[in-house]
Amino acid sequence: MNRTRAEILESRRRLKAEYGELFAAVAALLFHHDPIGIIFEGDTNTDEYEPEARTILPRLRGCHSADDVQIVLHSEFVRWFGEDTAGSQEHYKKAASEIWQLWQQHLPKLQRP
Repeated sequence: MNRTRAEILESRRRLKAEYGELFAAVAALLFHHDPIGIIFEGDTNTDEYEPEARTILPRLRGCHSADDVQIVLHSEFVRWFGEDTAGSQEHYKKAASEIWQLWQQHLPKLQRP
């Protein structure tokens, strides 16, 4: 399904409202780890991984460990870029661990009414 720019921006706005600073933190963490090697030295386009963060965040609710997050990360990157570009699941271990820590810190904020 091809989405319009307006639909993408609205989805981004809703996710930012729902997840708050966690959205930016996950996107920044993915930028830092650069799992598919698209960031070049000196690159400041820190929103490069926001599309992937948009599809990863909702799936974190089903995760019970960093290992689950690792599976989510790998499957999303395979879906976005294909198996060859995504690489092995092991490649996502460090990022998954850090995202799990962020998730644990933000979970109480997300559960508030």
